[in-house]
Order: sequence, then C-alpha cells, then structure tokens
Amino acid sequence: MLMIGVAGLQLAEHERHWLTAAGVAGVLLFARNYQSREQLIALCESIRETGGDELLIAVDQEGGPVQRFRDGFTRLPPLAAVGAVYDRDPGEAVRLAEEHAWVMASELRASGVDFSFAPVVDLARGNAAIGLRAFHADPAVTAELAQAYVRGMHLGGMAAVLKHFPGHGSVAVDTHKAQAIDPCSLDQIRRDDLLPFAECIEARVEAVMMAHVTYPAVDSQPAGYSKVWIGQILRGELGFAGAVISDDISMAAAGAAGSVGERVRAHLDAGCDLVLACFPEVVDEAIAAMQDRSTTLPLQLAAMRGALGASWASLTDNPQRDRFVARITALNAEPGMA
Repeated sequence: MLMIGVAGLQLAEHERHWLTAAGVAGVLLFARNYQSREQLIALCESIRETGGDELLIAVDQEGGPVQRFRDGFTRLPPLAAVGAVYDRDPGEAVRLAEEHAWVMASELRASGVDFSFAPVVDLARGNAAIGLRAFHADPAVTAELAQAYVRGMHLGGMAAVLKHFPGHGSVAVDTHKAQAIDPCSLDQIRRDDLLPFAECIEARVEAVMMAHVTYPAVDSQPAGYSKVWIGQILRGELGFAGAVISDDISMAAAGAAGSVGERVRAHLDAGCDLVLACFPEVVDEAIAAMQDRSTTLPLQLAAMRGALGASWASLTDNPQRDRFVARITALNAEPGMA
C-alpha cells in the first residue's frame, strides 16, 4: 500500500483521483499543506470525503527541527532536550517524554490527523539528519524515554511509529542526500541500535519505519529492501507483528533499487506494508507500480487509525494540558536546543 504526498493547502482535482486509486492507503502532510488549524481540519475532511474514512492521514510532528505544523500548535522541543534532562533527573525526563507525546498526539487528533511518525529511537551518535531529533546516545536511556513517549502517544489516542529501524544514529551520512553504509557487526547493532526498538516492541508499538541504510555485515540491500532485516530480524527475532513502513522513496539513499516503480516494488517484496511517496512528482509512477498488487488494507495498517480524539475546545479547557505545555515548552530555552 502507498501513503502519498499532495502539493498544497487544498486538494487539486488530479489529487482527488489519486486518493481513489487502488493501493493508496493514506496521505502524509507537510508544512506545504498547512496554513492554520481550521484549514488543516478542512483538508483532512476533504481527504476523507474523497478517499473514504479508512484513508490514513499522517505527519512528522516530532518537535524541534522536525515539526510540520507550528502556528496554532504547541512549539514542541526536540527530543534531545528531554534526554538532556535525563542526565540530571531520570524520573523527570520520563515524565516529560510522556507529556511531550501526549501534547503532540492530542493536538493532532483534535485536528483530524491519525498519527505522527514518532518517536525517533535512533541513537544520538552524530548522524547529520538525526541530530537533536534523538533522545540520547545511550541505548538504555533511549529505550526508557521511548517507552514513555509511546505511552504518552497512546494516552493521546495515537498509534506510535518507531524509526528508523534498525538504527540510523550511528551512521554519519544523511540518507536524504547520499547512500549510507553502517559497517558494524550484527552483534554490535543488537547491543546498541536495536535495544530501543526491541524494548518498545515489547510495549506493543503499532509500527516501525525502516532506515534507508545498508548494513553489509547483515545484507547487501538497504534495510527497507531487505527480507533479512524485515522478515528474519524484525518479524522473526523481535516478534514484531505491527505495520512495517518504508522511509520516503524519493530520498537519495532509496535509489539503490532503481526507478520509482522499482523502489515501490522492492519495498513491498521485502515485506513493507506501507510505502511512502512523499513528493507529488513521483505519485503517478508509484501508483502505477501497485498494479497486480493486493489493495486490501492490511490489519496492521488499520491499527494506525487514531482513536476518538478530544476537540480543540476541550483541550484548551484542560488544566492538565496547560501544565504539560508549560513544562515541555520550558525545554525550548535549554542551551543548544533552539
């Protein structure tokens, strides 16, 4: 199945046809699709009126450098700010992780969005694209904070998506721009990068996003194209039964599989349930690649639909939300977190 990107603040006529195409399961929104909460709610309603109530709507609303909806939403601090608190007060950091997640999730659910691709559970070990998006360099700390974050998302009525499996943080290269290779052994990856994924999977997380990173000690293919990583390790060894999601097929590191259509088919053949075609320019070719593929929504993807969310009015009338917002936004003033 595909999750596609659309161009603007409203649906164009050809985009309406995309939403009714076989194999399209949802829409991933970006800053280009956002002007105000009112406009966002109208866009979400239009998407579902066109494609049906089963269509999923998602966004990257991590906080810090990756927060697509800003004006009208709480300005969320980066996850690294929560990790910095852990170093001086672990219990407080766990509470902040849960509160951060609840605020993020409840605001999106009140606006018609099913889920955010969160949390990032990559280790904070110098990757150019991850940076402040990661909680911490320590796998055990990352795992503890990520579990708290998943709890907060669930309390906010939202499914959680761990990313980027099996771990992107230890690779210096930005996969948006170039091929990325991690030379570590599988034993080292298990000991470090896989730990937060394994512990969150035990906490019943709903989805995992794959990394466009190649780990030659395990497979010659990037993880999202790898039956070894998806079938043997994620599904088999870690027992994950939820949705497996690709990263964006337009990223430079996804080019190992060839054309857009070949990238879509390679992800599906490897075991991905949902493939992201984030840029409108690639959507036609991605949809064409879904011919002769199953277009029945997998049960794993049905679980990504958001629970009934509170209205924005009830959120803003909630003293608990006020306390949470005050506590987490104070982290934006932490040195190096702006």
